[in-house]
Amino acid sequence: MSERDIGQEILDGIEEIKAFKSGEGKLKTSILSEPSPAKEIRKKLQLSQSAFAGFMGVSIRTIQDWEQGRRTPQGPAKALLRIAEQCPEVFQELR
Repeated sequence: MSERDIGQEILDGIEEIKAFKSGEGKLKTSILSEPSPAKEIRKKLQLSQSAFAGFMGVSIRTIQDWEQGRRTPQGPAKALLRIAEQCPEVFQELR
C-alpha cells in the first residue's frame, strides 16, 4: 500500500477548484440514488423493528414512523439505509 500525501491532495483539490471557477475545468460529482423504503431493507436483512432500530441508532418509534410514512429518513439515517441496502454484509457481521 502506498503512502498518501494528504497535503498534496489538498493542494491538487484547490487547483481543481480554481480551474473550475475560471471555466477551465470540471469538478467530479456523484449522484447518490435514494435508498429503498426502510421496511423493505429491514425485511431483506431479516431484522425485527427493535433490532433494526438498534443498528440504525434510532428509536423503534422512528422505525415505525418511517415504515408507516409519517416521517422520512434524513441525513445520516438515509446514508446508513444506503449502506444497509448496498452492503448488507456489514449489518450481518454486527449480529
